[in-house]
Amino acid sequence: MDMLIKSRIAIALVVTIATLASCKRDDAAPAVAKPANGDYVVQDWVLPAQPGSMAPDLRVAPDGRVLISWLNRQQGRRKVLQFASYTEAGGWQSLPRTIAVGQSLVANWADTPHLLATADGALWVQWLQANAASPSAYDVALARSRDGGMTWTQITRVNNDQTESEHGFAALWPRGANAIGIAWLDGREQHMSPGAEQKEGTHHAGAMQLRANAFDMDLERGADTVVDARTCDCCQTDVAITDRGPLLAWRDRSDDNVRDIVVARVQDDGAWTKPIPVHADGWKVEACPVNGPAIAARGNEAVVAWYSESGGTPAVRIARSTNAGDAFAPPVQVDTGAVVRGQVDVAIDEQQAWVAWLREDTKGQSLMLARYAPDLSKRLQLIEVAKLGARGHASGTPRLAVDAGGAWLAWTDVVDGAADLQGARIAR
Repeated sequence: MDMLIKSRIAIALVVTIATLASCKRDDAAPAVAKPANGDYVVQDWVLPAQPGSMAPDLRVAPDGRVLISWLNRQQGRRKVLQFASYTEAGGWQSLPRTIAVGQSLVANWADTPHLLATADGALWVQWLQANAASPSAYDVALARSRDGGMTWTQITRVNNDQTESEHGFAALWPRGANAIGIAWLDGREQHMSPGAEQKEGTHHAGAMQLRANAFDMDLERGADTVVDARTCDCCQTDVAITDRGPLLAWRDRSDDNVRDIVVARVQDDGAWTKPIPVHADGWKVEACPVNGPAIAARGNEAVVAWYSESGGTPAVRIARSTNAGDAFAPPVQVDTGAVVRGQVDVAIDEQQAWVAWLREDTKGQSLMLARYAPDLSKRLQLIEVAKLGARGHASGTPRLAVDAGGAWLAWTDVVDGAADLQGARIAR
């Protein structure tokens, strides 16, 4: 297997030392005059990714660094999963570092890698790896680095069933200072042959499941838990940390194909609460919309953003919980109409809630960002962050993160026919 790479090995996808020098303070977001009305403004944030880069993930680490990962896919070359870290004081902290490389890396617009830093300084990354036994099957891979991304220890299969089925759309969260939890969509029950007897203990033979597990600092696994025995097949999942534990959001699927957003919280004993609907949209659709929810939390306040076509009209909605997901207030309509694509992300800080999403009309796509009062009672600002050259699914899902100074955004665009990673700082 050609996946795992030690960063001391020279690789083809390396930028020059001169580029590294320019990526220091010179590439920090430029100073922009503060608007008199106190609104936030969009600042350029030049990312160190080469042409052909796509599928970003964006996190603020416990030490305040901004972490970004991405996939690079170029014709005739092996796929590469990389990451870099950034501070406003010092710019980019190093050359982009390589986590994994190889044709078995699965690179698509919908099911993207995720990056996480735990309080002990370790980095964790999840991605998809093709199953050699079947061209349509893939597994969830997990790796951890204890030396800032110089070397990585890998688990090829987070899912331990070894069936030739689909596994992916994962979400990562910290478990204390040196361990992680992970949830993923698991197709092992779909792998059952037609007419096979239903396995003991399952409720929906043939359905996509949502499973979860935990891994410690030595990558030792716990026991799988089935969080939901029947979910939407290919919508992204997301997770946020509340004072009462991790709160997971995903698109459920009823027996009659109603695909609304639900949440559940993992408790101290590792058991999951019963899934609770964020809102009863009642959106019934036969095929998976590939348009999952996003969730953010602060204390016991949580905000979920999602896309829906209930009632026949595309819409982006957000809803707030004040009790760590036990119940949600009625949703707020963020955007609606035929131009709404969804592909949402959400974040909250002391001053506001942020939501990002995509629109597309006859002139092209737009990346939108809105700020709301913490209780969602008022929209504070609406920003068109960028006009995109991408069309359709080529733009994937934008990623949003916040810190004390404002928000960070990363997204996939298309420039000269190739994927191109873009970024922005949103600050006063």
